[in-house]
Amino acid sequence: MADIQGSYDELFSAVPSTLAGFVDEGDVGGAVAVFVDGRPVVDVWAGFADAGRTRAWERDTIVNVFSVTKTMTALCALVLVDRGKLDPDAPVARYWPEFAAAGKRHVLVRHLLSHTAGLPDWVGPVEELYDWPAATARLARQAPLWEPGTAAGYHSLTQGFLVGEVLRRITGRSVGEFFAAEVAGPLGADFHLGLGPEHDSRVAPTLPPPGRDEDYTAGAANPDATPADPATAPATAFRLRDGNGIAWRRAQIPAASGYGNARSAALVQSLLACGGTVGGVRVLSPEGCERAREVQFEGEDRRLGMPARYGLGYGLFGNALGWGGWGGALVWVDPGERMAIAYVTNQMREPAADNRGIELVMAAQDGLTGLRA
Repeated sequence: MADIQGSYDELFSAVPSTLAGFVDEGDVGGAVAVFVDGRPVVDVWAGFADAGRTRAWERDTIVNVFSVTKTMTALCALVLVDRGKLDPDAPVARYWPEFAAAGKRHVLVRHLLSHTAGLPDWVGPVEELYDWPAATARLARQAPLWEPGTAAGYHSLTQGFLVGEVLRRITGRSVGEFFAAEVAGPLGADFHLGLGPEHDSRVAPTLPPPGRDEDYTAGAANPDATPADPATAPATAFRLRDGNGIAWRRAQIPAASGYGNARSAALVQSLLACGGTVGGVRVLSPEGCERAREVQFEGEDRRLGMPARYGLGYGLFGNALGWGGWGGALVWVDPGERMAIAYVTNQMREPAADNRGIELVMAAQDGLTGLRA
């Protein structure tokens, strides 16, 4: 069995055992953390940080968690709502006047957070993702593909720029700067939006699924779409080699370029599990936490091709909320149990065959049963 590092409560031993099983099955490396009542009951890691299996996964190894980043950006928005600086029912153009172009005067802030704004696809050059003014200007010029608020289509890359520019207009700071100062810093969380070169040695590059190479593309690129139908026009293909590039690390792409470990992701999202306060640090009010679970959309997602239920910036799953990232990362929050779970990995699997995050959630729930007994 794979060598598990870290610590865990014996009641939750199924969690590290499950992680060890992933490595035994061929995964290169990964980490999982479970927080209950704002405190870690599992904080473990295993495997290696590189494809050659020469560099062990360490306590401070960090990895790109792709769309789990959306939960961090959403949290920043909820903080501003809590402070009365951002109104979810306001038109986006109130904060970002240029956004009113191309029939978007009536797009509301809540539409951005719930993937219902009608701007799901990135259709510019990949290189423009690294240029904040150019990326946001492109989205401001773009017309919605449907009447905002009437349908949902996963905004895989665009959501971070849309929400992030609203935050920047209000605060004068980038999402990464705001997150560092108002969330990660006070909590002591090792999570970053916009990664400096001083952290490069800690990064575990993402590895493609077995049999694939770095030209592996994200499914959200909608490869089966036809250009003849503008509602399903293909987005720019985003390759794994782009996500592993230095330009990606340095840029702020608040929907997908967050770097952290399982410990930091679970710590931050424990705020929503614990009424907005963790370790004596209050970031949100209890009302602000509840706001995240207000249902904004329920039905078929036009981009994912499957049923979805969205709150304000989070996916909703029964009484839980959270989101997953390309390649397998997951954050899962259960406010009723005051539990947050995070899983990160450098080993992608094909999406249809990847149940690792949910297996870890189930293992953690088994431990919780014993803890609450």
